[in-house]
Amino acid sequence: MIFDLIQERRSVFPSSYNTKPIAKKDIERILEAANWAPNHKKTEPWRFKVLQGDSQKRLGEFLSAKYQEVDPKPKQIKIKKLLENPVKAGALIAICMQRDANESVPEWEEIAATAMAVQNMWLCCTELGIGSYWSSPGLIKHMGEFFDFNEGERCLGFFFMGYSDVELPEVTRNPIEDKVVWMD
Repeated sequence: MIFDLIQERRSVFPSSYNTKPIAKKDIERILEAANWAPNHKKTEPWRFKVLQGDSQKRLGEFLSAKYQEVDPKPKQIKIKKLLENPVKAGALIAICMQRDANESVPEWEEIAATAMAVQNMWLCCTELGIGSYWSSPGLIKHMGEFFDFNEGERCLGFFFMGYSDVELPEVTRNPIEDKVVWMD
């Protein structure tokens, strides 16, 4: 049931992933779920770049080097994390947004539609037993140096995916009543 999936969805970080590979058919199913996200005026702004194998290693090397280039006081632990996390994932997907050339909707609506596509991916991963995590490091503004983007396309983050043997913690939320005003 969808409500159960929504409540079970968790951020599962790369440090928790095991080495079990993710089948291409599962990645395709996850991407197909993304493709059914709602979007205004049918702009379908989500774009994805799937990284597996050597491309994950190249991304880690790029992020680590770029961080050392742009940060005046780089931290060794962050350098290591940027280098290793992409390789720990069973697959990594760059989350991108393609701006409608006609600008028929505000940009925030296309970003929101892309976020809804990622939520669909996250729920699909939950159903498939695949851990996942959306990371949006400040370095995403430099991803045009790594990827070939179309005019108006940009990176919004990375969707890490991997199987995990770690027991996920229970999560609570404050009551919805604290966040809703009913008006007659």
